[in-house]
Amino acid sequence: MTDEGKNEEALQRDEENSADTPLENDSNETITRVTGMYREWFLDYASYVILERAVPAIEDGFKPVQRRIMHSMKDLDDGRYNKVANIVGHTMQYHPHGDASIGDAMVQIGQKDLLIDTQGNWGNILTGDRAAASRYIEARLSKFALDVVFNPKITEWQASYDGRKKEPINLPVMFPLLLAQGAEGIAVGLSTKILPHNFIELIDASVKHLQGKKFHIVPDFPTGGIIDVTNYNDGLRGGKIRSRARINQEDKNTLVITEIPFGTTTSSLIDSILKANDKGKIKIKKIEDNTAAEVEILVHLPGGISPDKTIDALYAFTSCETSISPLGCVIEDNKPLFIGVSEMLRRSTDRTVSLLKQELEIRLNEFEEQWHFASLERIFIENRIYRDIEEEETWEGVIKAIDKGLQPHIKHLKRAITEEDIVRLTEIRIKRISKFDIDKAQQKIEALEDNIAEVKNHLKNLIDYAIDYFKRLKKDYGEGRERRAEIRIFDDIEATKVVIRNTKLYVNREEGFIGTSLRRDEYVTDCSDIDDIIVFTESGTMMVTKVDSKTFVGKGIIHVAVFKKKDKRTIYNMIYRDGTRGATYVKRFDVTSITRDKEYDLTAGSSGSKVLYFTANPNGEAEVVTVHLRQSGSIKKLKWDLDFADILVKGRGSKGNIVTKYSVKRIELKEKGLSTLKPRKIWFDDTVQRLNVDGRGELLGEFTSEDRLLIINQDGRVKTAIPEVTMHFDDDMIILEKWEPEKPLSAIHWDGEKELFFVKRFLIENPDKEEVIITDHPKSYLEKIFTDYRPMAEVVFVKERGKERKDNMEVNLEEFIAVKGITATGNQLTRDKVLEINTMDPLPYEAPKPIQARDMDVVDEEDVSGPSEKPAAKANENADSSEEGQTKLF
Repeated sequence: MTDEGKNEEALQRDEENSADTPLENDSNETITRVTGMYREWFLDYASYVILERAVPAIEDGFKPVQRRIMHSMKDLDDGRYNKVANIVGHTMQYHPHGDASIGDAMVQIGQKDLLIDTQGNWGNILTGDRAAASRYIEARLSKFALDVVFNPKITEWQASYDGRKKEPINLPVMFPLLLAQGAEGIAVGLSTKILPHNFIELIDASVKHLQGKKFHIVPDFPTGGIIDVTNYNDGLRGGKIRSRARINQEDKNTLVITEIPFGTTTSSLIDSILKANDKGKIKIKKIEDNTAAEVEILVHLPGGISPDKTIDALYAFTSCETSISPLGCVIEDNKPLFIGVSEMLRRSTDRTVSLLKQELEIRLNEFEEQWHFASLERIFIENRIYRDIEEEETWEGVIKAIDKGLQPHIKHLKRAITEEDIVRLTEIRIKRISKFDIDKAQQKIEALEDNIAEVKNHLKNLIDYAIDYFKRLKKDYGEGRERRAEIRIFDDIEATKVVIRNTKLYVNREEGFIGTSLRRDEYVTDCSDIDDIIVFTESGTMMVTKVDSKTFVGKGIIHVAVFKKKDKRTIYNMIYRDGTRGATYVKRFDVTSITRDKEYDLTAGSSGSKVLYFTANPNGEAEVVTVHLRQSGSIKKLKWDLDFADILVKGRGSKGNIVTKYSVKRIELKEKGLSTLKPRKIWFDDTVQRLNVDGRGELLGEFTSEDRLLIINQDGRVKTAIPEVTMHFDDDMIILEKWEPEKPLSAIHWDGEKELFFVKRFLIENPDKEEVIITDHPKSYLEKIFTDYRPMAEVVFVKERGKERKDNMEVNLEEFIAVKGITATGNQLTRDKVLEINTMDPLPYEAPKPIQARDMDVVDEEDVSGPSEKPAAKANENADSSEEGQTKLF
């Protein structure tokens, strides 16, 4: 027998010797085998948790406890608030669990602000504060819940757990409630995570589905924030949503968080920021939580810390960015079903149509029954059939007499007369007969006929009726339920670029060690604990290694710096001797990608090679050096200049160009070099609101290390800035372009105090200072801003009563006002009332031709502006004190 067969036989024996067949051993101890018991009971338990506790039903979107809470609230509903403790106690008639689970589930429903109208302290989803005890808070069903959740006539019922009550199998919810509220639960071997979606967008999607159009829905969160739904995958397993806090810069030293990611609270967010600060990933001065009805977390930065980089660092190292993995799992026909949110919406919408049809059919039947009895009643009274029963002595005789009397008049009825109909006629009071009004009876019948025709028309055009139903829900309940989470596409943040350099790097050049613990040796630069370090040695080798407390990289270190991956702007200039007596070569190269901890030979590979001259140039600078030869034999020229600009930049593995075959005595720097790199092209991608050098979005221009961006906001703030890919921009930004210092800016603004429009033209006098170009009156605003040399504007006036409208006025702003200071109010535009001001095509202007850059073009794939913020000459002056400077070896 095989091992598999033996295992099956043993398992079968275990099941046979279950709890019902205890065994006795030699010591008279009873042994109970639990194998079969475990198999049956565990599956029962797992099924119970999946079906009855953790996973919502696709029909109504409720878990059992939620459905029972809603049913209990409907039982107790009288329009007034009920104590939550009372509702919890009432729910326990249907739910076989404790009051705590019911109370917590009810608070969760109430915090979603859709089905329950709350009163009292129900907690705060922003701060994470818990709700007050159930005896202190009150609740009632919302108007929306009463409208879309309940209808006893089309509800299927079942006995409660103890058989004393009846509860709904599923509530007749006529709305995609599961997607509106979301759901999360963990069962045995199964979980679900359905994210909440926007109320209005769900209705619009349902309408599109009914119209046969395509639709697309994505989550929306009550906490707001910014979300990237690129990889949502329709809410199926494997999808992912990135959610970010909304962070704005209040001033140069303060950031303000006004919205938080879904699944976080202000407390957990602040804790994550403080932990990142303690670990040295970010650097903050202090943090304040002013959250009340709205989120407001103030993050104060120390002086000299970049707000833009800090924002990216908050996203990279704290809970200011979270990743959410949805998993669409629901219960259908008592089985788990994995489907996407689009399919959930389709099924919910189709079920709504089915429920609406059932409602209409029930209403039609009710109207037809009312019409039938109203018609019988009229025939019975109008034809005095009640007199036919005066001579009858038995009940059967009465029934037959009435039936006989009705027969000549019932041909127009829609169904046959039953005994129940005749019994109802006998129950009509004499007072009603005596006051019977034929005209009113006819009006009632006609009204019922109109109702029947209307319902039949709805049934005939059921889809149109359902569409009107959804549109009514949107109109009645959609106000204030607009999208809160803004949808964007996120750029990936490279942690090494935004991390705070929280430690110091040292080097022992002679012994060949680098690290953060060598405090007695030479200081190199500040770095972070996730940086890579690039090292060059005198023997012509290079290595990149992770920063550590102490690492051996090779003796004779000549250059150490923080390594920037894919950095094509840093160019290394090197002159080396091949072997002990070989020729001398010169080369220029960049280092963009490497294998960490691998040693690279930058020479021709001969033993005894030595680097004679080396510089690291952050902007591709090419200096001029003087080469001195040793006196040997008949050499006539012992000294000449070598310009690195004449050497092409190649790969690090190139041998280089020969300098001389003779012995070199020394190499001296003669002239510091300028950058050989062309200005970089910079684009602005409006989708992600970020700068890039990859050609995405709108081209802003070509930028050198000294060029700046002009940024103007709608609130009148004007500033210039050196472009960096880490920059963040305000939502009200209206102008973003390359700044030309000599080009005047023209503005038309409204002075709130004088209540007049003014025109001003100005130059930005202090590029490093942010200025406000409108007055500080609360009603002042910026109407138009022009960045053309010769702008034109059209003024349209308001038509005064009884007068003809004044002709539009064209204004040449260049002639209207001279260039003044940036703080000047300007000249009054007009005293007449203005309807609107339009921008016209500017007058022709021939700009001076720009000076062409030099011949070499190196594309920066990562930084738009890195070390090149300083002029090249200054960068070289600080060569010996920075990893971005130059290190020389003679």
